[in-house]
Amino acid sequence: MIKKHLFTCSVICVLFIISKLFVFSVPDRKPLKNSSALIDFLLAKKSPNPILNFADEVVPVSNAKVNTRIRKSIKKHRFNTQSEELQVKAKKWFPIIEPILKLYGIPEDFKYIPLLESGFDSHVRSPRGAAGVWQFMPGTAREYGLKVGKGKDDRLNVRKSTIAACKYIKELYGEFNSWTLAAAAYNAGSPRVAKAINRQNKGNYFYMHLNHETAKYVYTLVAMKEVVDRPVKAGTAPLLAELQPAEVLTIN
Repeated sequence: MIKKHLFTCSVICVLFIISKLFVFSVPDRKPLKNSSALIDFLLAKKSPNPILNFADEVVPVSNAKVNTRIRKSIKKHRFNTQSEELQVKAKKWFPIIEPILKLYGIPEDFKYIPLLESGFDSHVRSPRGAAGVWQFMPGTAREYGLKVGKGKDDRLNVRKSTIAACKYIKELYGEFNSWTLAAAAYNAGSPRVAKAINRQNKGNYFYMHLNHETAKYVYTLVAMKEVVDRPVKAGTAPLLAELQPAEVLTIN
């Protein structure tokens, strides 16, 4: 009987010692709140590739204001009546302009500019005189090699105007060293974008104060990219579900 008690006590002591060793072997982990690791985890857990970007320049969705704006832009373009039309136009025209962009070293994402500017309708003319799929003004078109006038308008030629656009975009990138700023400058002009750069925003488009049209320009390009590249299909969740504002606001 005494032997049985001694055996039981020995087993209890061993188990107690083992439990203590296990407790003290677990490292002290501090909460990840407000850390970049938490942000990365929240953004990555929904999908293998939820990162939004334009020309590989990441949209800072961890910022609450940026997150709200990009969500609204994606929702507007994904669920409107023109989303299917965007798909059709993309399939028709992208194979024509993609090789030209690649030839001139321009990121493929710039193919969404003519989709935004003109809907790939070469006959669209703005009240100010811009024309063609890239919506070139006459003076800018001539500056980059297009013939405009005397019954000829190269702005209406998709291939020729795409070559001119590549030259213009490459020049803008050379000035700002940023593809998002090059896209913004394509819309607003380089002087206006350059003036908006300061110490606070450090030349980051998403934190800059720009006119209303230019401030939403890159957001719209990213939204169009999502609509065309990631169409909503039966049984799949749109990217909007992966960008929960509650999570982002908690982080911030």
